[in-house]
Amino acid sequence: MLNKKHAFKKTAILLALTGVMASQSAQAANWLMLQGTEKADQAPRAKLWGFAQIDYQQTDDTLHPNGSKAAFNQMQPQLTTASGFNVKRARIGVRGANFPLDKNVNYFLMTELGNNGITTGENGSQGQLTDASITLNHFDGARVRVGLFKTPGSEESFKGIPVFNYVNFTNGTDRLLIERKIDGTVDANNIATGIRTDAAFAVRDTGIQVFDTFKQGDWEHSYAIMYGNGNGLALSDNDKNKDLYLYASTEKVFGESQGPRRKSMKFYAWSQDGKRTYDGTEYNRDRAGLGMTYYDGKYRVAAEYFTADGMIFGGPKSAVAGNPLTVFTDQKATAYQLDLGYRIKPNIELNARYDVLDSATETDMQSGTNGDKHRIFTTTTLGAQYFFNKKTSVRLNYEIRDIDAPDAPDAAPVHNVLDSLDNRVSAQLMMVF
Repeated sequence: MLNKKHAFKKTAILLALTGVMASQSAQAANWLMLQGTEKADQAPRAKLWGFAQIDYQQTDDTLHPNGSKAAFNQMQPQLTTASGFNVKRARIGVRGANFPLDKNVNYFLMTELGNNGITTGENGSQGQLTDASITLNHFDGARVRVGLFKTPGSEESFKGIPVFNYVNFTNGTDRLLIERKIDGTVDANNIATGIRTDAAFAVRDTGIQVFDTFKQGDWEHSYAIMYGNGNGLALSDNDKNKDLYLYASTEKVFGESQGPRRKSMKFYAWSQDGKRTYDGTEYNRDRAGLGMTYYDGKYRVAAEYFTADGMIFGGPKSAVAGNPLTVFTDQKATAYQLDLGYRIKPNIELNARYDVLDSATETDMQSGTNGDKHRIFTTTTLGAQYFFNKKTSVRLNYEIRDIDAPDAPDAAPVHNVLDSLDNRVSAQLMMVF
């Protein structure tokens, strides 16, 4: 039975969807439309495209108090070094539409060749399929997309990676939304410990989505309802449970601006409800959030808040690199961020982002031992981007990082562990082709 908090979130989204459906259909661009449709009578039948991101990241490599490598000071996904270069993403795909027999159908295929959570894990491999979908545009106000694709939700995870303004995700998105598939055993404290058995979910699922965008003057209203396996990049289901995704947004478009960096002001809300099977037992995994974005060509503002209920990621056991990973099977968490950008020149943007994750707030032993789970992650990221052109850019980031265990006694050893967290510097070169 739904609790009052979840009932309120779903009612708000359903009311927003009702308003959206009452508007006039349009062909405007947004993340739903950019990723799920093609321009009528303009798109080629097959367009090859992709992008590459090469990173350099470094911390001071401060050791864990027991002399081991501290996991949070190492580079993901291997956690074996505190500094180095990495081909983080290398994706190539093909998309198209406007076929002679049916111009109302378009498709999207993409694979990942880089070194990240998608291509690692026990069954992960380079060349992982990330997108394989077909969209039917035959019905007014209700386009239908079927296959493997990004799930509608948080702006940070839903937006296209080529226009991501930072090198790394916020703590909330990394630990609550970028889901890892882990299996192992569950102890008496509801802490599951195991290994990654598959590729990271990469906020994708296989299923069916009904969606569309409608225009009223300068405003565009969008909705999406998706029903999926809840099994990430796997092309089939692993249990009988399904995930339900709801999304609604309203956006004021400034002028004739189009594309992934169009000038606009947007408000949105979303929710995701599902179950996961761990060590033969089913656990809830629910997420919900809201946020806004603003961009006028010179100033950029984004703010987002979301909650997590059920299974959440706990990181490597005792924060030691190489240890098994932990999952809290019945916990709660909240996360928020404020992101600011300022174009001092048309090709130079300064960035500042503040994000907080309050993780594992449901229950805690408050003993300072390994049974403690409650952590508050706080990161301030200062950055700059230089745009050589629309396709090639470079960004520099410096992250001021902190983790606190607010419920642990002052003398608890966990504070010494968390004090070993370093700040992080990173750089990234990106090219879209």
